[in-house]
Amino acid sequence: MLIRYKKALEKIAMGLLSFMPNEKDVKKLTETIDSYENDDHWVLYLWKKNEEYIGIVGLITDEHNNATIQHVSVVPSYRGEGVAKEMLQEVAELGQYQSVRATDETRAFVQKCINCIDEKADD
Repeated sequence: MLIRYKKALEKIAMGLLSFMPNEKDVKKLTETIDSYENDDHWVLYLWKKNEEYIGIVGLITDEHNNATIQHVSVVPSYRGEGVAKEMLQEVAELGQYQSVRATDETRAFVQKCINCIDEKADD
């Protein structure tokens, strides 16, 4: 289930974002979280399965309501189970965004997750 970020989830969000290659540094993580909290164009969602937060997807929106996936991450023990695909599908189905696309940084991860899921479906 997709949950919109709120301040009470800050530490969980920072932990999930830390799985991103460019978000390892605590200072960088703090700056990123501050952007999601203070910039209306930055939108962060956490993915909750049962009672555990296991994924995160962060978007930047433009004036035309197009969303660009800036961050997408899944707890390592849940990777390969379709979590990223579910998160991204639910973001697209929210109906809030004209389009949803990836950045150069997130594109490879998004494609890899989708390809792994497609391959498992073929087994």
